[in-house]
Amino acid sequence: MSDTTSYPLDVIIIGAGFSGVGMAIRLLQAGINRFAILERDTQVGGCWRDNQYPGAACDIPSNLYSFSFAPNPNWSRAYSSSQEILAHIQSMVHDFQLQRFIRVNTNVNGMSFDENAGLWTVNTENQESLTARAVVMAAGPLANFSFPTIPNLEQYKGHKIHSARWDHHYDFSDKKVAVIGTGASAIQIIPELVKKSKHLTVFQRTPAWVLPRIDGKTPHWLRALFRKFPATQALTRKALFALHEAGALGLIWNSPLTTAMQKIAKQHLQQQVKDSWMQRQLTPNFRIGCKRVLMSSDYYPALQQSNCKLITWPIASLSERGIRCVEGIEHQFDCIVFATGFDIGIHGAPFTVKGLDGRDLANDWKSGAQAYKSVNVSGYPNLFLTFGPNSGPGHNSALVYVEAQLDYAVRSIQRILDNNLSILDVNEKAQADYNKSIQRRLSNTNWNSGCKSWYLTDDGFNATMYPGFATQYTHQMRQFRISDYRCVAVNE
Repeated sequence: MSDTTSYPLDVIIIGAGFSGVGMAIRLLQAGINRFAILERDTQVGGCWRDNQYPGAACDIPSNLYSFSFAPNPNWSRAYSSSQEILAHIQSMVHDFQLQRFIRVNTNVNGMSFDENAGLWTVNTENQESLTARAVVMAAGPLANFSFPTIPNLEQYKGHKIHSARWDHHYDFSDKKVAVIGTGASAIQIIPELVKKSKHLTVFQRTPAWVLPRIDGKTPHWLRALFRKFPATQALTRKALFALHEAGALGLIWNSPLTTAMQKIAKQHLQQQVKDSWMQRQLTPNFRIGCKRVLMSSDYYPALQQSNCKLITWPIASLSERGIRCVEGIEHQFDCIVFATGFDIGIHGAPFTVKGLDGRDLANDWKSGAQAYKSVNVSGYPNLFLTFGPNSGPGHNSALVYVEAQLDYAVRSIQRILDNNLSILDVNEKAQADYNKSIQRRLSNTNWNSGCKSWYLTDDGFNATMYPGFATQYTHQMRQFRISDYRCVAVNE
């Protein structure tokens, strides 16, 4: 067993979700075993631990939504549930014997870099301070949530549930229930709640483009084939990757494929919804890809059930017994479900991060987050991000991007350790040049075509998405330019 109790450690990983667990595996495979994983919860899993609402599942095929270095031949469905994904993360911890590195109930509340020592000090809520030569922030973009800023939110006396912290003890039977939101979580929750509740009312602010999701059970023979011949699963993964890469031509940029995809979405709507007025209510007025494209084959049918009602009037406020809309009507409910998304970290870090000369990451990112290749931030040496700025995909598996980030971080950390560096810090010019290119390319994408989305800051700055193919992103991550960094050896 490696010694992770003496300090400084080589690496501290913050977060034990997909990214943090994947980072630990890649470090071990590189021969680096003096690290610790700090997890604020009682168990691993990240957003897949937190999002266990009814119907929760991934909208990327499971054979693609996994790391290439830790495949799972036993996925039960084409699109697996959050419970099965969580079980896969837990199995990675078991298979690679990572439990000895993980410290649960350890919530980080700040960290700072000591330039003279070349060390990060990470502080936790239990008053513990840990030091390491490098830190990997693997908390993920969907780690934190809050209820929306609706007037009189606290006046409502009924039951409130947020999709990211589901109440599994609440009995929906014989209840009048509201769902606020019609995004990625809501369209999975609504078909399940309409089966359980007495009456369900869905409050929609903006309709989304919805494509059919062709799901199904994985045959036993196929799972047996994947187990016996892993190369067949790798080939399946490559085929799925290529198919999703082609989707970039329609979702990222405005092209003939964009028109074709909108036509498919409209046909999907018209085939499942016959009422012309409801069709109008559910048809977006923005280009497909501008907001997150949703995948569902049971959302539209759920909205048309006799015990379901769709309301598109804007919400004015909450009241003691329900929701008031701008037209003046109060709708009363026993329970309100908030499927209103997450606090995406494009304005700052989830805790205080102090770099060189006392600079603060939240202050540096107050106008929108920027990084070099989504991984490094100038002025914060030996710090590595996963799901960093401008690494979001609109068409492919996020884990393809994360895997490239993990490998880039491992190579960088190896350089720090092998060359006894106290500082590996990306040059400010290299970061600025990279982001100028990213923002120039983003200006021609569907994401920046005029709609409001969580991809953008309030003033329209896109700190979230990567304007290209996943192939392009992974290619740039295979290239490490030492000339783009300032390197300082220990005691230099």
